[in-house]
Amino acid sequence: MGFKVAVVGATGNVGREMLDILAERAFPADEVVAIASRRSQGTEVSFGDRTLKVKALDTYDFSDVDICLMSAGGETSKEWSPRIAAQGAVVIDNSSAWRYDPDVPLVVPEVNAEAVRDFKKKGIIANPNCSTAQLVVALKPLHDHAKILRVVVSTYQSVSGAGKEGMDELDRQTKAIYSLQDLQQNKFPKRIAFNLIPQIDTFMEDGFTKEEWKMMVETKKMLDPKIKLTATCVRVPVFIGHSESVNVEFENPITADEARDILRAAPGVVVIDKREPGGYVTPHEAAGEDATYVSRIREDITVENGLAFWCVSDNLRKGAALNAIQIAESLVNRSLIQAKKRAA
Repeated sequence: MGFKVAVVGATGNVGREMLDILAERAFPADEVVAIASRRSQGTEVSFGDRTLKVKALDTYDFSDVDICLMSAGGETSKEWSPRIAAQGAVVIDNSSAWRYDPDVPLVVPEVNAEAVRDFKKKGIIANPNCSTAQLVVALKPLHDHAKILRVVVSTYQSVSGAGKEGMDELDRQTKAIYSLQDLQQNKFPKRIAFNLIPQIDTFMEDGFTKEEWKMMVETKKMLDPKIKLTATCVRVPVFIGHSESVNVEFENPITADEARDILRAAPGVVVIDKREPGGYVTPHEAAGEDATYVSRIREDITVENGLAFWCVSDNLRKGAALNAIQIAESLVNRSLIQAKKRAA
């Protein structure tokens, strides 16, 4: 008997991507239910070659749901994830609501898949921030080999990380520039078209933004609490795909050639690193793909054991929807959940 899977937030960018990936990967589900707020009730969304009608969250009975993929925002998750988990479903949450709870595992399957076993404490598993997810996929195999001491990362994050509103704003502003119309600025603090913004999320007292803080804390929780990490997160006028420039200092020696071989053998990583024009991956090529792409691997001569590299991934897939479904697959493959018996 297959599982019953609910996707909450099914009308959003990530929710639609979750439905697509469940179908693509032939997840062992007998039934998939699309759920969103009441104002979206009755809206049709695609699931493989089928169409699902969206049901309302506040009236849905989750008692026969096995897995709930939650992508409806932090406030909704704080209210509903515990209620859904109390009805016996495992909630895999894509928001920041539960990532820092010590009783909720924060999981990227290529990095710490065994942590899914701790879901029973609250019935919830957290998905990391999109920029953190691709970073730790690349860092994990290098850390295992040479032990990371410090990471300096600058991100170049697409507008889809700010949801449909972010994508719409870039689209509108770009059209307005070409048609010589006035630009409207709603989602971002400054114009995003033909520009970039060195702020993602709100500022904290120490001058870092919340997005930068997330990368620091989440990397420590999943990879190693002793790793020191500093980040600068930048929004760029790209629709899909986050890019990162990464400098890493190791405890033990590691060459660029060794790193290249290690990453080529690592799960979830594709190395494309030719030292010639175009011999690297950009977010355009990464869009729609599952892998974390690593390019421009080279030794950083400013520290004793240092590397620098370029890292790109589709933030809607590995940064969100795909990672959530890989977590669900980890639960199934480890026989940690069984499908509930349902009335015929």
